[in-house]
Amino acid sequence: MKKTFSIVVLLIFSIVVYAQKDVTQFLGIPVDGSKSEMIKKLKKKGFKSSLLGDDLLMGEFNGADVALHIVTTNNKVCRIVLLDVNPTEYVTDIKIRFNNLCWQFQNSSKYVSLTDVSRYIIPENEDISYEMMVNHKRYDAIFFQNVAQIDSISLVSNLTKMKLDSVAWNNMPEEQKKEIFRTAYLGNPKMIDIYSKKRVWFMIHQKSGMYSIAMFYDNEYNMADGSDL
Repeated sequence: MKKTFSIVVLLIFSIVVYAQKDVTQFLGIPVDGSKSEMIKKLKKKGFKSSLLGDDLLMGEFNGADVALHIVTTNNKVCRIVLLDVNPTEYVTDIKIRFNNLCWQFQNSSKYVSLTDVSRYIIPENEDISYEMMVNHKRYDAIFFQNVAQIDSISLVSNLTKMKLDSVAWNNMPEEQKKEIFRTAYLGNPKMIDIYSKKRVWFMIHQKSGMYSIAMFYDNEYNMADGSDL
């Protein structure tokens, strides 16, 4: 196990330099480029213009009807925002939905988290209505899309070249692999910085007693950095 960890750490350090231009994707579309081009690509995925025109697109995502907004900085797409079209008044429903999303992201090979997902899970007996209104508590969860250069296929290939038993790596439980990566990332500031540029997060949004899920696909490379000041 120690040998596996050491080689994974070396691998992560060795590929950091190659991941600089890797950006967040939404439905396979890079969150980048012009707004007009992004709109065209999203419409090919089934999204349609709303009554507000192309400033707000409507469609289905992960089983829910959503409104989609494109955020730009200096005419470059930097964020995709999704919000439920049909909010719910039932706190139990939104808690279940939020917790299910946490596990879906955790179980996806496309994402990693720098914290234990159990920290995001809302306990069954927690009154989120009270917590949000009185204590102003915010319920959100943050994940990061995997850097393209270290997807599972290329990782196994590199480990094989390093004469590590790739069969042992393939047979390792997914959660154990993620824990190895998570530990390695926390000890590597450069890797944390690269992953922070591919953030995908979601939160519970509350308005007038109605609850919905808001999701954000961020390309931090295109976010405002103060250069315009």
